[in-house]
Amino acid sequence: MRVRKGDQIKLKTLLKLFFACLTLFFVLFLYLFWTLSSENESRFMGEQFTNVGQIPTEAVVYNRNNIVVAVVACGNRFEETMNMLKTAIIFSKAHLNFVVIADENLFEKFREKLEEWKILTKDTFSYKVLPVNFPVNEAEEWKKLFKLCAAQRLFLPDILKDVDSVLYMDTDTLFLTPVEKVWQFFHKMNSSHIAALAPEHEDPNVGWYNRFARHPYYGKLGVNSGVMLMNLTRMRTFQWAEYVVPIYKKYKLKITWGDQDIINIIFHYHPGKLYIYSCMYNFRPDHCMYTSVCKEAEKEGVVILHGSRGVFHSDKQPVFKAIYQAVEEFKLGIDSIDIFIETVDAYLQNANNSSCGQVKNIFLKNLKKYIS
Repeated sequence: MRVRKGDQIKLKTLLKLFFACLTLFFVLFLYLFWTLSSENESRFMGEQFTNVGQIPTEAVVYNRNNIVVAVVACGNRFEETMNMLKTAIIFSKAHLNFVVIADENLFEKFREKLEEWKILTKDTFSYKVLPVNFPVNEAEEWKKLFKLCAAQRLFLPDILKDVDSVLYMDTDTLFLTPVEKVWQFFHKMNSSHIAALAPEHEDPNVGWYNRFARHPYYGKLGVNSGVMLMNLTRMRTFQWAEYVVPIYKKYKLKITWGDQDIINIIFHYHPGKLYIYSCMYNFRPDHCMYTSVCKEAEKEGVVILHGSRGVFHSDKQPVFKAIYQAVEEFKLGIDSIDIFIETVDAYLQNANNSSCGQVKNIFLKNLKKYIS
């Protein structure tokens, strides 16, 4: 039977309408599927962070005018932490506020020593000691990510809900100038910046991220998280916490440096949120172990010394060990800064043969400047 031309046109029109409807149905199905998946992911994220900050603690409230130094100490990091805090007290003129997040078995040790120091220094600082606090569903996994408890810094915006900003310090760091010299960068950030860090490397020939990383990272050489200014208010507005867990789950088999890699990944996708300061604010063995590569430190002196890879406690880098030893021996409230600098200078004389010892003056430059 022959189909008339008019009927053929009607048939083609009906087929077009059918396929159009089918396409629309498919698009709607995909949209609903994506929406439900997003809701489930948001619900999952809410579950992950429901318990962050819920461990009962005393109130911690600091506004944007308070200088707050935060540190996380677990395991055998008590002495390192105290030496870092000691250097903050030695050089700073402003009143300091310390937030120490620690294993509960270290609570009394911290409180006892810090109370002693408050008396010796006539209350030049205040402090809070808080318990380690990770998302409970995966608490042990997060606690053991890279170095013990190091990943705690990723959750500070949620744990310290009533704190505006902090300077986060790794335990293996030492101030060689007042804390205020680093804190000033909060006033140099623009309204988009939520944090400040120093580069991981200066020389691409020895850079780790550009040669070995299997995940995205910030800029050309990545950043080091050992000395981190954190505007917690802006980080909460940015919804920092909602990035952390999904990124970890996606890249957990590809990251090497734990929380630092997660920070690099976040700022890879949001580079405008990060302020970069010089290597002299996070000076590590990498900057002098082969040749001197931190040109700002050569000119201005080292501001913060970072004894990464355990160099404060080994003979691999005598300069770093010498300065740490001088800090350890310094008695707050008894010894003068002059004595401390003389001790550092004397110990550095024995480190002349090392590569970092060849530029030993960069470690003394700021010390001498702040007692003149």
